[in-house]
Parts: sequence; C-alpha cells; structure tokens
Amino acid sequence: QVQLVESGGGQVQPGGSLTLSCAASGFSLADYAVTWLRLIPGKATETIARITNSGSALVYLDSVKGRFSLSRDNAKREVYLHMNGLKPEDTATYICSTSRARGQGTQVTVSA
Repeated sequence: QVQLVESGGGQVQPGGSLTLSCAASGFSLADYAVTWLRLIPGKATETIARITNSGSALVYLDSVKGRFSLSRDNAKREVYLHMNGLKPEDTATYICSTSRARGQGTQVTVSA
C-alpha cells in the first residue's frame, strides 16, 4: 500500500521546537521530492517548503523563513521538517506530500 505518514506533532509552548517526520511505505521516498504543507482552519492551505530527492531544500513560506528547515535521510526513507521558534500562528495540521502520495497530517499546537 502506497502511503505517507507524518509523526512528531504535539503541543509545544511558544518559542519551542518540534521536528516532524514523514515516512513512506509502499514506495521509495528517496526517489521523490517532498513538499510540506499546513492546514489552518478557515485559511487556505499553505505550502511551507520542498526538498528534492537529492536533498536540496527551499522554504517558500515567508512567515517561517529562518525558523523552519528541511532534511532527509534516504536510507531511512524519511523526510524531516525542523521547526524552531514556534509561534501560536504556526498551529496547524502539517502534511507531507509527493507526486505519489499525500499523508493525513500531524497536528501541531503552539500555546502557553
């Protein structure tokens, strides 16, 4: 079964950090670029960043530049979203996506 599964979400205080993981099953994630998105209720889906299969990463979302970064471990078939300096407005469901599959998302809540 072709599947992407995100993990690592949770509740964190403002200023805290989290690292989200995106793992694939049923296909080789190493062959695909991975895009991270986030869904905030009442807002349009935001495209956060993308990392190519070779590890070249680009953060698109201005509000997270300098705070979020990407990495991948192709041996482990995982891609990571490293989030630092989290703010309440980062509260969202974070989803990883490739041209082959899209995950269900993991919830991140930033609150005191």
